[in-house]
Amino acid sequence: MPDCLFCMIASKQLPSSIVFEDEAVVIFNDIHPKAPTHVLIVPKTHVESILALDEATKDLPGLLILKAKQFAKEKGLRGYQLRFHVGREGGQIIDHLHLHLMSEQTI
Repeated sequence: MPDCLFCMIASKQLPSSIVFEDEAVVIFNDIHPKAPTHVLIVPKTHVESILALDEATKDLPGLLILKAKQFAKEKGLRGYQLRFHVGREGGQIIDHLHLHLMSEQTI
């Protein structure tokens, strides 16, 4: 999506503090952190929300959770929270599926 903020970050059209990237996701620091470590795990495939998942994209939430687990292990996080926001009423601000990883530990 050409006007999607997270798509522009993933394609390097906008600067961001990317802390991990592979062929499927980018992970970057949240600009309004709610914890000492607060990163967003964003798929490079554009899907607006959990509400927009279909047969072709149904595995994305699991992929994001596994990437969060991998990232937390590599950074030595012993405990953390994972959170999806779904729709405006659920606190979703950017219309691109993403997972918040938050920890009281600092990386």
